[in-house]
Amino acid sequence: MSPETMKLLATALAIGLGAFGPALAIGILAAKGLEAIGRNPEATPKIQSAMILAMAFAEAIAIYALVVALIIKFVG
Repeated sequence: MSPETMKLLATALAIGLGAFGPALAIGILAAKGLEAIGRNPEATPKIQSAMILAMAFAEAIAIYALVVALIIKFVG
């Protein structure tokens, strides 16, 4: 396998695996947040703000994976 092929494979794996975890986390966060709001509607603002903050942190991990993939592709 050529070095260029290995670099493209590493780029694909970096973003593919790096986006899988945050996507799974955001799905679980949304499901549990909606479940909590359904059980206790009075706590909606508190639950919603914590849920959105946690989703932002999970999305930041996906952005880091994108940055690493771009570094592998263009710098390596």
